[in-house]
Amino acid sequence: MNAPLRRGVCPGLSAPLPTGDGLLVRMRPLGPVPLAAFDKLCTLAAAHGNGIIETTARGSVQVRGLSAASASRFAAEVAALGIAAEDGIPILMNPLAGLVEEIVDLTANAADLRRALADRMPAARLSPKISVVLDGGGALSLDTLTADVRLRAVRYQDGAVLRVALGGDAASAVPLGYAAVADGIDVAMRLFEVLANRRPNARARDVLMADGIGLFHAAVADLLLCNVAPQIEVGRTDALGVHGLRDGSLAYGIGFAFGHADASSLRALIEAAGRAGASALVPAPNRILIAVGLASSHVVSEFAAEAERLGFVVRADDRRRRVIACAGAPFCASGHLATRALAPLVAAAIAPLHGDLATIHLSGCAKGCAHPKKAALTIVGSPGGCGLVADGSARDTPFAVVATEKLPAAILKYTRAEKREARHA
Repeated sequence: MNAPLRRGVCPGLSAPLPTGDGLLVRMRPLGPVPLAAFDKLCTLAAAHGNGIIETTARGSVQVRGLSAASASRFAAEVAALGIAAEDGIPILMNPLAGLVEEIVDLTANAADLRRALADRMPAARLSPKISVVLDGGGALSLDTLTADVRLRAVRYQDGAVLRVALGGDAASAVPLGYAAVADGIDVAMRLFEVLANRRPNARARDVLMADGIGLFHAAVADLLLCNVAPQIEVGRTDALGVHGLRDGSLAYGIGFAFGHADASSLRALIEAAGRAGASALVPAPNRILIAVGLASSHVVSEFAAEAERLGFVVRADDRRRRVIACAGAPFCASGHLATRALAPLVAAAIAPLHGDLATIHLSGCAKGCAHPKKAALTIVGSPGGCGLVADGSARDTPFAVVATEKLPAAILKYTRAEKREARHA
């Protein structure tokens, strides 16, 4: 049996990660990627890897199938494209930051935070999975993304303040208080210092569970505002579909079915985006790619139709959106389940069911990389078959184990039973 690779390793252009289909690299573009540069990226992915390109739940781009010989050439040629990409601690922002109206445009703050982290916080002092959300409070929010440190702009009186929270998404993170926008960098750096001083690989949720909020509060107490209780606005969390931009043009988010596409299909999408007048593509959370600069709703409709014809997801009710699948076997060395081959079968199996369906998570092993959170139904690959976990994660105990060939039928049976139970509740 393959030993599972440690979850927490973060592959970058200069540090590719060995997987079942070769080496994997990940990029976090810092803004819109011009169409020509994205097209060239696809060409390089096919030339140096296996041509599989993935978008991740947190808005990164991954390229698979590189070799030890080709990875360095790929990195050098991608660097020559001039795509601004983030290295180090992920600073998660609205993918359309700077292009849409927000309570506060935090793009300059994000650049300052990156410099502060590079100058004052060596990567070895922090867990490779540490991240920070910097949300300007626009119509497209980051409320569903988890992070160790969350700074979210909210309106207050005639201006704005930052809501500071720790260790989760917007609903589960522990609130710490409010700070002035100008103090946001200092707040974040002090909170990271608390983590760095604890133990190697410490995460905010671990420190909160072990020691409570006291250490964090003490570190930033002099920067927290007193008697502040602003109204928090609920933003849109799904980047799929149409977005209005500040310059009057439009953007359109399309989804990657099961999180991946081949280079040729993606190049065809880029050509369609170019014909529609788009200037760039922006990776977004939840495995979405946003085309920016579309001129009219008519053009958007034509682009959406072409994207759907190419196999991409453009409708919120597309059943493929309800199935989250990791790379699985044989692409991942830890996988016991061919999740990508099974995902279309699972989506087809649940298609006859009408109405909203909760998430189904296909995980090749117990690490649950593609969806660490709970799902209505999680299927976990193991040497003995497919474990079914209800309302839990890949690490939880399954209520049943079925053979792979019986999995679509077992999922359909379970989801039908759940819907009947919900109707009679």
